[in-house]
Amino acid sequence: MNLHGNRVFVKDGNIDKALRKLKKKVAESGLLLELQKRETYIKPSVRRKVARAMAKKRWKKQLAQQNMFTHKK
Repeated sequence: MNLHGNRVFVKDGNIDKALRKLKKKVAESGLLLELQKRETYIKPSVRRKVARAMAKKRWKKQLAQQNMFTHKK
C-alpha cells in the first residue's frame, strides 16, 4: 500500500480532470476493495462456500470455452 497517500494536482482550474485522475488512482491502489472487505465480517464457512461456488463457475466457463473451440465446423 502507498503510505504517502494519493495526490492529484489541479491544473488550469480543471477540477473534473483532476477528479477523474484521483478516482483512477484510488481504484488502482485497491483502497476501496480493502475497505469493503473490512466493512463486514464474513464467517469462514460462508467464505468457503463462496470460494467453492466461484471455482465451480470458473470450471464451467473453462469447459464451455473448450467445448466451443472443439465443435467448430
